Amino acid sequence: MLKDLIEFIAKSLVDNPDEVSVAEVEGEQTSVLELKVAKEDLGKVIGKQGRTAKAMRTILGAASTKAKKRSVLEILE
Repeated sequence: MLKDLIEFIAKSLVDNPDEVSVAEVEGEQTSVLELKVAKEDLGKVIGKQGRTAKAMRTILGAASTKAKKRSVLEILE
């Protein structure tokens, strides 16, 4: 569910939605969502001064609290 949410948001932001991929790495207490986008779309996902990335992390935090999990978003280059 959280993976699909991040994938949907990222695909809505970028010019190359086919190159968006989200991998979920499950830990004991925390799951890490690794977001990969095309190099030219990296700025769109991060946003000015990291605002877009921060907003995505806030949404992920709220959704993961509802799912009673802890999730972290990593944006990979």
